[in-house]
Amino acid sequence: MNSRITRLSTHALLILFGIIWIFPFVWMLSSSFKSNREYLGGGLDLIPDAIQWSNYKRAWEVANFSTYFNNSIVLTVAVVAIVVVTSALCGYALGRVNFKGRTLFLFIITSTIFIPKGYTIIPIYMLIKQLGLLNSMPGVILAEAGGAQILFILLFTAHFKGMPGELEESAEIDGAGFLRTFFRIMLPLSTPIIATTILMQFMWTWNSFLTPLIFTLNTPDLRTLSVGMFSFIGQYQSDYTGLTAAASIALLPVMIVFIALQRYFVEGIAGAVKG
Repeated sequence: MNSRITRLSTHALLILFGIIWIFPFVWMLSSSFKSNREYLGGGLDLIPDAIQWSNYKRAWEVANFSTYFNNSIVLTVAVVAIVVVTSALCGYALGRVNFKGRTLFLFIITSTIFIPKGYTIIPIYMLIKQLGLLNSMPGVILAEAGGAQILFILLFTAHFKGMPGELEESAEIDGAGFLRTFFRIMLPLSTPIIATTILMQFMWTWNSFLTPLIFTLNTPDLRTLSVGMFSFIGQYQSDYTGLTAAASIALLPVMIVFIALQRYFVEGIAGAVKG
């Protein structure tokens, strides 16, 4: 009896915590259908007096969010592809190849995780400038994907380190080289880690603000959704309901990707911890 009461109490507390946790998102979604006057004077009411679909139309067309949305898709897909390939290759080399200084190298790259991104933005900017890629989408992509993705490298390293050596031995017997073994055998067996990397990098890149802001200051047509949010904030007047509608649009792809990959995400984290 006591255990049942304890279990019910725990579930009740978790439900209450879940409601509190999700309330800001629900309030933002409901506010996207309100008028500005109702938004400012309605408090925490969730049900709008009249649904204002014009907020979404204004965000998509007037605020140029259709262009920002396409830019975000191009940037995110390209960055995710680059990060998955580079992180997997680095993790494979660190997990399967025993070379001199491997432990020191792991320590050095792991320590860079404590360096704030703002400290590295100037050298990244100078490098993109020297490559002649300023004010272009390839420049924004390289700037966003060029950081050392330490978390993903460590996940791939732990995963590949725990894989049996017989896989590589059989590949060598068949005449496969390093890269062929990686792309044809090892990488297809890393679905949970790949899905984890895709999901986390997708969310980070989709919501990234600093790098796209700096590299699109002179080219508004290259702005992403997170940077485009500023168009709703004026010096004398702000379109709050348009902003909430834009935020709702921006959250939709993240929710879809998370729902699609959540099972692999849990498997990838659990496998990395176990490894």
